[in-house]
Amino acid sequence: ARRTRGATRTRTMATTTTVALAVTPGARFASMGSSETRTRAMGRRAAAVTATRRARAVVTRASAKRALVSVSDKSQMNELAKGLAGLGYEIVSTGGSAKAIEASGTAVTSVDAVTGFPEMLDGRVKTLHPGVHGGILAKREDASHMEAIAKHGIDTIDVVAVNLYPFRETVAGGGDFAQCVENIDIGGPAMIRAAAKNHPHVYVVVDPNDYEKLIEHLKSSPSAADDLKFKRELAWKAFQHCASYDSVVSEYLWSQIGEGAPAPELSVPMTLTAALRYGENPHQPAAVYADGSLAESAGEGVARSIQHHGKEMSYNNYLDADAAYGCACDYPTSDPTCVIVKHTNPCGIASASGANGDLLEAYRMAVRADPISAFGGIVAFNCTVDADMAREIREFRSPTDDETRMFYEIVIAPSYTPEGLEVLKGKSKTLRILETKPRTGSTKSLRQVGGGWLEQASDSLVPEDITFEAVSDVKPTPEQLEALKFAWRAVKHVKSNAITVATTGRLLGMGSGQPNRVNSVRIALEKAGEEAQGAVLASDAFFPFAWGDSVEIACQAGVKAIAHPGGSMRDQDAVDVCNKYGVALVTTGHRHFRH
Repeated sequence: ARRTRGATRTRTMATTTTVALAVTPGARFASMGSSETRTRAMGRRAAAVTATRRARAVVTRASAKRALVSVSDKSQMNELAKGLAGLGYEIVSTGGSAKAIEASGTAVTSVDAVTGFPEMLDGRVKTLHPGVHGGILAKREDASHMEAIAKHGIDTIDVVAVNLYPFRETVAGGGDFAQCVENIDIGGPAMIRAAAKNHPHVYVVVDPNDYEKLIEHLKSSPSAADDLKFKRELAWKAFQHCASYDSVVSEYLWSQIGEGAPAPELSVPMTLTAALRYGENPHQPAAVYADGSLAESAGEGVARSIQHHGKEMSYNNYLDADAAYGCACDYPTSDPTCVIVKHTNPCGIASASGANGDLLEAYRMAVRADPISAFGGIVAFNCTVDADMAREIREFRSPTDDETRMFYEIVIAPSYTPEGLEVLKGKSKTLRILETKPRTGSTKSLRQVGGGWLEQASDSLVPEDITFEAVSDVKPTPEQLEALKFAWRAVKHVKSNAITVATTGRLLGMGSGQPNRVNSVRIALEKAGEEAQGAVLASDAFFPFAWGDSVEIACQAGVKAIAHPGGSMRDQDAVDVCNKYGVALVTTGHRHFRH
């Protein structure tokens, strides 16, 4: 009986295809001169299509099962089609998907045989037809629905496997506007949403990773409750797939017309990377997501990092690693740099330029800046970690007692040599070793507040972008100016109120997060100790007071050059204090608040 029904269906669909092709607009109508002739032809066409639909309606639907497969990403598509066909499903497909399925040896019915209408407009219209959407959306338990589709010769569709045109990939690949718009999928989302809406009756699959799950589920003869639960999971995933897709399309179109203004509406597609053990504290559930927006298409940053070794990452690990790597990557790759962070604040920074070109010594300098804070911190590099550097990280003793090996939570770098990676793995079983691309260019930053979000451009300013203007009688020497640039680059990554004390290529001390600037100055000078004599100091914001306050305290400690943004109504006081002590004072014209 099944073979007979199949043969009947095949013959009926063949007839439908023939009718559709016979009345293709163009050549036939071109030879018809009068409106009366055209009217008669259209009437004959309508009658033929109606007859075909009625013929197809004769096919018994109770046992018919159909799956529509139309995918852009053809990963595992043939396996899905073969598996469904083996379970008795008739495979309906479109264009390239149909050709590939047929070539793999699985019987396939073209969608135009279902609709009685050929694909048109260069494939823009294929499945946007009642013959498809009626079969997807019909409620099987609703007699009026089933009567309606039977009247029009429409069969139900029980599985919809669809994923969408590669719009994101087209944009990321540099496609022009016309190419990008052409890759906005229309029919795909319509089918996905229809199937997801009617999920009590239709399985909708948008992810190739779910194909095998679907086949196994169908083979398992699930209970009604388990089947509905599975269908609901697929439906959620389908709607989210469309939502993420539309978010990227919207982002792209606004980038073309928005002229840099904030978008009136905004959505950001995100994909779960991992469920974390907990958040900042054990009682807080947490997770980490990868940003799927076009702005993050380069795949850079800590959330996209490769973990080569160690314990699973925690919420705080991600925050600290991001702070450390962001600071390290702010230093030019021409000057290999090591950054050590504790609780998102850099407690040690040193570049090879400050250690006669010796990166190993630069790492030691970064530790010595604050060895107590560095213990249990995060070590970041803006360069490849080789075997020598890995051994130094593994064996270096804490300067506090020259005995205890330094302990770290994470080492992060853009790359490792194979030997360097193996050496570093030997430091401890728990050491997390991360590798990720440096972030490049200016991106936007989103931050949640109660009831909303704040958006801003990331602080991408570096010393090369600004002018350091000397405003004091004493001008900074070339060496002092380079040290000021180093300190100013560092202060950008310290929580406000932020002060850094440095010399060429080396952070000596920093003060962070104090409610008043003078206390941050005192902390930074205390950490620098005697090395503050002859050093430079940078402030993330202007000095509101100078006499008996931050500027004078720094001068009295032996600091020889100071950088701040300027802009205070008491800027002249800062100039006068520096002139009194013979200290060079420069303004940057830019603030580096970090909250």
